[in-house]
Amino acid sequence: MDFRKKKKLKFPLNSVVINESRGTEVSQERASERSDADKLVDKMDFGELCNEFECISSPFVESTARQLARDILELREGNRALGTYSVSVKYKDPVRAFTGRKKYKRPLWVTGALDKPSVSVQEMMMLSTSVLNIKWTVRGRPKFVLASIGGDLIIRINSVFTLNQISGQVLEHEESWDVSASSIIGQAYFWTSRRLYALTESSKDIADGITELTSPLSKGKENLEIYPDPTGDPTKFFQRDDSFQRDAYQIALFLAMLYFVVQFLKITL
Repeated sequence: MDFRKKKKLKFPLNSVVINESRGTEVSQERASERSDADKLVDKMDFGELCNEFECISSPFVESTARQLARDILELREGNRALGTYSVSVKYKDPVRAFTGRKKYKRPLWVTGALDKPSVSVQEMMMLSTSVLNIKWTVRGRPKFVLASIGGDLIIRINSVFTLNQISGQVLEHEESWDVSASSIIGQAYFWTSRRLYALTESSKDIADGITELTSPLSKGKENLEIYPDPTGDPTKFFQRDDSFQRDAYQIALFLAMLYFVVQFLKITL
């Protein structure tokens, strides 16, 4: 029996704070940004994993925490490390909930709703041996012209990840948002666009569910939506144009914002 002294994981972890005046710009030099993200995460002290008799957590927990921080700082969407999440991970926020890590491959709300968003992390800490808490902020100007009149939208996000202590994978992911630092117009834009985004994603969920049910009947057609790059690069693919869906989303957002403005004027005039 090996009685060599091992290490024990201590909680809470030391916080990592980023100067919000600097932030992490998503729109410029992604390679440099990755380097900055790695340096920031490396400052975290993950403590010790085992005591003299048993290990109470896995090194994979630390690895997952690092990857989640990088995904947040770089606003990763299509290239997010899906292995960080369990196959049946459960996600929940104030307007949407889903199960399954494949949905993390979809475009983020923030990249479609805000122009040149910046991200900063205020705090990272373990609430227990299996619960990671990351507090971070997104700031950017709304892409919708009327909403941009209110200035930058500031979203303070509290992300709580429940991890498997052995594999380190995320079992549950819950987010809450605070937009009180934004203007009234910005807040209205945020909640309206988030609900429209959630509605769009829910419709995709239904479509995916139907596809999964009918997949045994359509195996021969499973590659119709994705085409190899004709230049010969096997890593590139083309997808069919979804401009109609984007246009419908923009029209719905415009009508929702117009309704809000009318109601606001009725109250104030």
